[in-house]
Amino acid sequence: MIAAIVGTGIVVVQTRDDSKPAAAASATSSHPAAQADAPSPSPSYEEVTADSFTITLKTTKRQCFGSAGCNLTVEPDLTLLVDSANIDPAATYDITYEIHGAEDGPVIETAELSDQTSLNYTPSLIQTSSVSKKVTVEITDVTAQGS
Repeated sequence: MIAAIVGTGIVVVQTRDDSKPAAAASATSSHPAAQADAPSPSPSYEEVTADSFTITLKTTKRQCFGSAGCNLTVEPDLTLLVDSANIDPAATYDITYEIHGAEDGPVIETAELSDQTSLNYTPSLIQTSSVSKKVTVEITDVTAQGS
């Protein structure tokens, strides 16, 4: 067993001394290991802004009272205009939107986009002053958290 260890040591020494290209190859093969230990650059993601979305309202309930107006339950229908793979999967985006046309003035709500495609929101109950009152919506702000 000692002869095998000594013999292996001699072969390694002879390989290093006799073969300069082998030493270069050895340095090259250890170089990727050094790269693996170095921290990889963090991926860059697209900035998500109000312009990254379009928004409309989906009316899920309507109860009208003649000339007295209507009670509406509306939900945001958001479309992401950028590729969801290009946004940070670890970030949660708060999308603030403003509903216009309610009898008591604008209604401000926030939807939450997480995991690049999961949207959470609470339906909004609004009252209009007349049956013909048009209800509109616009995104006013998008903020990222946890990125």
